[in-house]
Amino acid sequence: MSPGWIETEASLDLATRLAADHGGDIEHGRRMIMESLGGIPLGRPSKPEEAASLVAFLASDRAGSITGAEYVIDGGTVPTA
Repeated sequence: MSPGWIETEASLDLATRLAADHGGDIEHGRRMIMESLGGIPLGRPSKPEEAASLVAFLASDRAGSITGAEYVIDGGTVPTA
């Protein structure tokens, strides 16, 4: 799995610190992080539950024949073809 920005407690702490350093609120800090990543077409970071759902699926019998695959969970930050 190749995650992009996952909105964890630590990443929200970073957004809060960036906002405080630049005179904004947490949304301003979140936008700063998204801009530093080159934008997130989805318009938001991924949620931990979204990554966990993929892990649960891949660990289940339903994904028994999936091998050698890479899954990008980044809201479209890195364009794929």
